[in-house]
Amino acid sequence: MAFHLIVGASGGIGTTLCRQLVASGDRVMMVGRDEAKLAALADELKQPRAVCDATDWDRLAEVTDQALEDFGTLDGAVNLAGSILLKPAHLTSKEDLQSVIDQNLITAFGLIRTVAPKLKKAGGGSIVLMSSGGAAIGLTSHEAIAAAKAGVAAMARAAAATYAAGGVRINTVAPGLVKTEMTGRVWQNERSAEASRGMHPLGRLGEPSDVASLIAWLLSPEQTWITGQDIAVDGGLSSIKSATR
Repeated sequence: MAFHLIVGASGGIGTTLCRQLVASGDRVMMVGRDEAKLAALADELKQPRAVCDATDWDRLAEVTDQALEDFGTLDGAVNLAGSILLKPAHLTSKEDLQSVIDQNLITAFGLIRTVAPKLKKAGGGSIVLMSSGGAAIGLTSHEAIAAAKAGVAAMARAAAATYAAGGVRINTVAPGLVKTEMTGRVWQNERSAEASRGMHPLGRLGEPSDVASLIAWLLSPEQTWITGQDIAVDGGLSSIKSATR
């Protein structure tokens, strides 16, 4: 049985990931800002929870210590906290940009800062962070989110080098457009959803399970020779261009 800290557990991908991990026999500490959603998920899965804004590194450290107290050790941690902003640069305020950086890059940095030393002390483990297909290619009005997510991927590679000798594996997952509540304003509008599907060569948008299954795979102790990678799970968005359908 493995023990994992899941930040952003109440979101679409986080909820799916927690269900997958528990179904496979693992235990999870579910962390997020939505107390009602966390409580419902905790009741469903019979796993511990903690309300935490992951931009608050002191609170994140408290939650990590709580997870260690509950589990005795940690085998892995995931940061799914984040936000999305689709605006061109000239319409993006400094406050807009700072918020995107806080929710995506600062939360990811905080998780590594808090968890990596503890995993190293325990002999190793896995950390998985969220990058984005939009950080690999230029997409219209993605300036802020691309900057933040590219920062996450670069930071993760550096941290992977820093903590590799301690057996800590750090990787990022780079999705395309996934159908979650956070991206609802895009995929719930049929016109924008059709345009988005056309950008993904496989011809469909991602489901939370597409991303969650990859994260679960990276958390597995069987994947002990993978670190410093930014793995795309994006229907081909960032790497291929298909013929017109």
